Amino acid sequence: MFPQGILPGILLLLGVGFLIVNLRTLLDFGRFLRLRSSALLIWPSRKPPLYNFFLVLGLSFGLLVLFKLGVQRRPLTDAFGEGMMCLYYSWAFRLNLRIGRGFYEKGIWAERGFVPYSRIGGLSWREGKEITLILIYRMRNRVRHLIVPDVHYGESRRLLRDKIAAHDIHFTGKDFDLGKLDERDVV
Repeated sequence: MFPQGILPGILLLLGVGFLIVNLRTLLDFGRFLRLRSSALLIWPSRKPPLYNFFLVLGLSFGLLVLFKLGVQRRPLTDAFGEGMMCLYYSWAFRLNLRIGRGFYEKGIWAERGFVPYSRIGGLSWREGKEITLILIYRMRNRVRHLIVPDVHYGESRRLLRDKIAAHDIHFTGKDFDLGKLDERDVV
C-alpha cells in the first residue's frame, strides 16, 4: 500500500507535530498555574463531544506503542509518532481542559489561549445556542472565542465594562464616526 519508508516518515512527522502541541499544552498549563491567583471570573472548560473517543484513541496508541516496543522489539524511535499521539489523547488534551476559561487580572483565557487586555482591539457577542465572546486582536486579523456559560453572562459583561472604563481594554479604529462613542457601551 505505502512504498517502503513512507509510513515511518509520516509517523515521524506526526510525532513532531504532536510533540509541539504537547509542549505547548504544558506551557499553557504552567502559565495558568501562575495566573490562577489573579482570576476574576473563571469556569471549567467543557468536555468536547468526542471526549470518550479521544480517550479510546489514547489507549489504542498506547497499546500500539507497547506492541511495537514489547512484542516486536523495535527501537524507541519507531514508536515516537504513536507515543506522542498517545500522550496527547490520553494526557495533554485533558490537561488543557483543566485550564480555567474566563477573566483574569491581565487578560482573558479564551478557548485557544490567553489574550492580554492590551492586545484586544475589539469585542463582540454572539448569542445563539451558546453565548460566545469574540475577542478581536488589535494588530492582526485574528480572533479568539470564549464560550461563556449562561450563569456568568451578566458578570462577564460587567467585568468587561469595568476593564474598558479602567482603560485596560481600548478599542482601535472606528468604522463609523457617529458622534461621541462611549467604549463601555460596546460591551
